[in-house]
Amino acid sequence: MANTAQARKRARQAETHRQHNAGRRSMMRTYIKRVLAAVESGNKEDAQAAYNEAVPVIDRSANNGLIHKNKAARFKSRLNIRVKAL
Repeated sequence: MANTAQARKRARQAETHRQHNAGRRSMMRTYIKRVLAAVESGNKEDAQAAYNEAVPVIDRSANNGLIHKNKAARFKSRLNIRVKAL
């Protein structure tokens, strides 16, 4: 357990950041799942629209340090391949 005032404060901050990041990560995954669901339904227009909505969310996640920039690029690349394959 944290023994100093500084350590207690950092523990509080870490919990706040963890909860904030969990929400952001969940939102990003939801946008990705929307693209995958549209691809599974076979509707190219819906899939492209969902992809266009997901890209800025993925980019923001990378810029905020939630995920690595290469992981964001990998997500976008794999989603784009599936959308274009329709």
